[in-house]
Amino acid sequence: MTLTPNRRMALVAIVTLALDQLSKFAVLNFLGYAQERVVVDGFFKFVHWGNTGAAWSMFHNNNELLTIVAMVALLALFLTRHHFGLELRLGQWALGLMFGGIVGNIIDRIVHKHVVDFIYFHVQTRSGNEAGFPAFNVADSGICIGVGLMFLLSWQMEEKKPGEPAAGPAETVAKESTAPSSNEA
Repeated sequence: MTLTPNRRMALVAIVTLALDQLSKFAVLNFLGYAQERVVVDGFFKFVHWGNTGAAWSMFHNNNELLTIVAMVALLALFLTRHHFGLELRLGQWALGLMFGGIVGNIIDRIVHKHVVDFIYFHVQTRSGNEAGFPAFNVADSGICIGVGLMFLLSWQMEEKKPGEPAAGPAETVAKESTAPSSNEA
């Protein structure tokens, strides 16, 4: 079976969603709510926290509204996917990671009434308190990595002009400096 761009994108989305839901299943079954398990003392632990907001708990207690926003964003992204480098493998990976991540968090919002976050990196301050990056999950990672890949893809596509292969910055400068100016004609 040949993987078409849409099939490859769907496969990445399904794998991302499966990893997300399996990891959350493990957290829900092995950690009680608000429990923590230290993995690397003073640096990394698994937690079982719920987030009814968006990233960094912004818009806290807006689970229903954020569910609707996520569904609309998912639909809009799906319908316009051909504008996001779907013909390129990098675009297929990026979109697949984002789709899988968005669906994973939507499932949480509907089933658990919050997003299940469980990966927590932190450091100990001199006073003994923890200073940490907000807890996150596999779905969040998929979305962030997918967006990062989209940025890389947009930079690559920006350098390419229609009908010619992508040129590096040095080649672009060389072409512009040797092109005749409008004053010479």
